[in-house]
Amino acid sequence: MRRRIFVAGAVAASVLPAIARGQKKYGPGASDGEIKLGQTLPYSGPLSALGLVGKAEQAYFRMLNDQGGINGRKVTLISFDDGYSPPKTVEMTRQLVEKEQVLAIFSTLGTPTNTAIHRYLNQKKVPQLFILSGAAKWNDPANFPWTMMGLTAYRTEAAVYARHILKTRPAAKIAVLIQNDDFGKDYLEGFRKGLGDKAATMIVAEASYESTDPTIESQMIQLQTSGADVLFSIALGKHQSMAIRKAGESWKPTIYFPFGARSIPGVLRPAGVDNARGVMTIAVDKTPGDPQWDDDAQMKAYFAFMKKYLPGENPLDSSASGGYGYAALMAHVLRACGDDLSRENVMRQAAAIKDYVGPLVLPGIVVNTSPQSYLPYRRLRLQQFDGTTYKSLGDVFADE
Repeated sequence: MRRRIFVAGAVAASVLPAIARGQKKYGPGASDGEIKLGQTLPYSGPLSALGLVGKAEQAYFRMLNDQGGINGRKVTLISFDDGYSPPKTVEMTRQLVEKEQVLAIFSTLGTPTNTAIHRYLNQKKVPQLFILSGAAKWNDPANFPWTMMGLTAYRTEAAVYARHILKTRPAAKIAVLIQNDDFGKDYLEGFRKGLGDKAATMIVAEASYESTDPTIESQMIQLQTSGADVLFSIALGKHQSMAIRKAGESWKPTIYFPFGARSIPGVLRPAGVDNARGVMTIAVDKTPGDPQWDDDAQMKAYFAFMKKYLPGENPLDSSASGGYGYAALMAHVLRACGDDLSRENVMRQAAAIKDYVGPLVLPGIVVNTSPQSYLPYRRLRLQQFDGTTYKSLGDVFADE
């Protein structure tokens, strides 16, 4: 696999003047003129479509740098291509920490990839912030205080789907497609918990696949023959597209799927709009291109950002809008650090977020963290694809 390196926010060689009186404190990757962050993302491989998240994050920091940076410091985001391969993630994360000397690891994607570097970063006391995984293990500040998720917890999210099924289709027969790793297992556990004692009778079939599998044809045939009328498809990227396409062409169950696979141009359109019509997932942010947000000031700002800083990418792709939002959250934490850019203070501020409202979040959605709980989102909405965009199905409150 060929390695790609992307760097956002080149920093001038001259050191910026002090921006505030008083003592300054710097950890690795921080100085009067620069804040250096690192990440790995799948710019190649089975989940390469999600690499757009990193491109949007880099572009966001370029925009901030053009506006003077954060507290007078430019932000450099070094982004390596790990191809969603845990051994590559380990290799590249070590390079980011030991050679590049980044202040923090930010927004690395995936449960197996983050698992591979979890213990290492905590032993090194390097912030592993707003990672793109909602596995339960990331909310463990007592044992792993340097790691914080950036997504809704998978178990919380899956429980929302279970409760919706119990409310709207109490006699449903459910088939489950599972990515065979911690990502899939966490979702399944939350889903079973949400169904309660009805899980044993309502779930009539399960089939798993590996993220490296070229096709899931046999798994989908197995699930279809079970007679299920609901599919919970715990898949990402091209595998989610394959699942929705196959189900829509010959089966037509009601489909629920993870938030991480919500991209309309990246996942649903490749599956076929007719096949995807009616699928459901959760929502925490506004959908670019949805007419109800045409006059929204924050949405207008996002489209202007995409036009200027990522003109070759599709602004309607939720991977782009997601990256925009994750970078804004990271910038919020860095601003709160002031002149204390030690790794300890970065984690202290990340664990003290209070009612933060991201640039594209839905009304009523906020981020709160504390030293006792690193779960960023507790309030969710369910949304359904109508063939063009997503429509809200109402608010659901969920606490793990």
